[in-house]
Amino acid sequence: MTRQPRIRPGLITVALTLVLVAGCTGSADDDSVTVQPGAPGEPGRVLTDPPTQPHDDAYTDVDVHFLHVMIYHHEQALRMVELVDDRADRAEINLLAARIGRSQEDELALMADWLAVRGEPHEGDHPDVGGMPGMLSEADFAELAEATGATFDQRFLELMIHHHEGALIMVADLREVGGAQEPALAEFTTHLDVDQRIEIDRMRSLLSDLD
Repeated sequence: MTRQPRIRPGLITVALTLVLVAGCTGSADDDSVTVQPGAPGEPGRVLTDPPTQPHDDAYTDVDVHFLHVMIYHHEQALRMVELVDDRADRAEINLLAARIGRSQEDELALMADWLAVRGEPHEGDHPDVGGMPGMLSEADFAELAEATGATFDQRFLELMIHHHEGALIMVADLREVGGAQEPALAEFTTHLDVDQRIEIDRMRSLLSDLD
C-alpha cells in the first residue's frame, strides 16, 4: 500500500469507497468471455482479457482514515434520524429522515465493505474526530431530543444541514491532500458529494416553508 508521506495540518483527512466496476460476462462454446459495455446507443465489445480492477496500492493511508471517520460521521446522522418519529410535526420531515436513513445505511455498508476487501477492517472504535466539520455535540443532541412539533422540525433541519455541509468539507479536504484517487473511492466520494447537496437543497426548501 502506498503511504501518504505527510498530511497538511488543519485538513480533515478521511477515507471511503466501494464501487467495484466489473464488465458483464457471457459464454460462447463454453469459453468464458468478457464484454465491455459501450456508450449509450452503442454495442459492447468482447475483450480478450478481463477489465483491470483497482490495485490495492492505489489507495493511501489518507483514504483509509477518511473512511474510518466518515463512518462515524454517518453513524451520528442515524442518531439524529432515530429522534424523528416521536417528535416531528410534519410528514415531510418523516419522509426526509427515512430517505436520509436509507442512504446513510447503504453508504455505511459500502464503506465497511471497501475497508474489509482491502484488509483495512473497521473495528468500531471511534477515531479522533476533534475538529471534524458538521459534528453535533452531546448538548446539541440533548436539545434536539427535548424538542417536539414545529420546534423539533426546525432544529432538526438546521442541524442536519450543518451535518451534511460538514461531509462536503471532508470530501473537499480529502481531495485537496491528494486522496480519493482510486477509481472506486473517487466514484463513491463523487456520489456522496452530489447526494448530500441534493438533500441540503431539499432541507433548505423545507426550512423556508416553516417560516
